[in-house]
Amino acid sequence: MGISQNTTGVLKALVVTASLFIVLAGVKTAAHILVPFLLATFIAIICNPLVVKMENVRIPKAVAVTLVIVFFVSIVLSLAGLVGRSLGELSGQMPEYREQLSVQLAWVVTQLESFNITLSANLLKEHVDPAAAMGLAADMLSGLGNVMANLFLIILTVVFMLFEAPSLSKKLHLAMDDPQMRLQQIDRFLSSVNNYLAIKTLVSIATGATVSLMLWAFGLDFPLLWGVLAFLLNYIPNIGSIIAAVPAMSLAVLQLGAAQAGLIGLGYVVINTVMGNVVEPRYLGRGLGLSTLVVFVSLVFWGWLLGTVGMLLSVPLTMVIKIALESTKEGRWVAVMLSGDDLSEHEQKA
Repeated sequence: MGISQNTTGVLKALVVTASLFIVLAGVKTAAHILVPFLLATFIAIICNPLVVKMENVRIPKAVAVTLVIVFFVSIVLSLAGLVGRSLGELSGQMPEYREQLSVQLAWVVTQLESFNITLSANLLKEHVDPAAAMGLAADMLSGLGNVMANLFLIILTVVFMLFEAPSLSKKLHLAMDDPQMRLQQIDRFLSSVNNYLAIKTLVSIATGATVSLMLWAFGLDFPLLWGVLAFLLNYIPNIGSIIAAVPAMSLAVLQLGAAQAGLIGLGYVVINTVMGNVVEPRYLGRGLGLSTLVVFVSLVFWGWLLGTVGMLLSVPLTMVIKIALESTKEGRWVAVMLSGDDLSEHEQKA
């Protein structure tokens, strides 16, 4: 008796699902190897336009790569030293911040009692702890620092990638069975990834610098630390700016008071509105075309799979997968499911 078509489809789906789980288990097991490689790929994509510009002015490729790497390493080491010192000082001052929290909660309890509302200060302290948000940010930056401990391996990988970059497009074309048919998709894939990461990095730098300047003007402790956090989390659209604002606003409540914290929150809203709704769309066009739900789910998924670096690279990784799926007939339906509200491009292709 032959196997029905429905049964065949179910078996195929089960095999694909089982294979996917096996692959994910392997990726999670090998995360300590894959994370530095992914980070190196991300850095190489950002640095490659600088190398190309130097080559255009007749600087030898070896010299261009060396200059870019020296510049990048100098920036990384400077930021690492800054973040390390700031985290050490933050940990040392945490008991003081908790004492300030106890004083403020005692005042809140007193005010509530005047309205015949009785609450325990200890109960409030258990559920309202701004210091916990600062600790979470510190843990995230420390996790990234642990990955950067493999800096030599990452830099070496970046150097090899920069030298191989010019031949990458040709290799991808040769790897396809029908290069003429897939020519535009491959070029679009490489161009989209390069443009997005390069422009997003510049916008993230501007966001971090503006946030640091604003917090310094308010007199908040560790403004450069919160600026670095804003720079990193700006790679996560929609929700990244909210996550970056929570630790700084929590510290502002303890150090400066609720009124100043509210103004700082308003400053975050203005900065991210301008960067996200004015600057980015001007240079990125329609942007990624990922729905907000997909952005959030990708943050959770890649964070679980690859840790802190996975969270920071969640959107670039999802974007790469989406663009790759759009280039194949079989995977286009998945790309449509990942898309945001603007489906005009997919309707034109249908």
